[in-house]
Amino acid sequence: MLQLDTKKRPLSPHLQIYKIQITSLLSILHRGTGIVLYGGSVIWALWFFALAMGVESYKFMQSVMLSPLGLIILFGWSFSFFYHLCNGIRHLCWDIGIGYDLSSVRFTGWMVVTMSTLLTGVAWILGFLWGRIW
Repeated sequence: MLQLDTKKRPLSPHLQIYKIQITSLLSILHRGTGIVLYGGSVIWALWFFALAMGVESYKFMQSVMLSPLGLIILFGWSFSFFYHLCNGIRHLCWDIGIGYDLSSVRFTGWMVVTMSTLLTGVAWILGFLWGRIW
């Protein structure tokens, strides 16, 4: 006789039982940072447009970008840039066949996070020092 399963079990892993892995998290973050970079390019275009419009437009855009919200946006954009750069280098290594074993994948994943954070910090420190010089 055929026994029917009366327990309601999921047919496939779902978010309540699935443990997210570093590879999937970094993949999602890579796509997200690509979207943020696109938005940042729009802001850059607006900044150049304000520059072309004259001094008053440029000063207004500078005041917007140097406001607390503008600095948060610039910080997020710069982290996105460095993360996307580091993860892109990681993907280039994969394209030539380097780093497929699980330990390398985990190590390079954490290196991407570490290096993008470090590079963002260095860029902001240098940016503040450059601003004080000029």
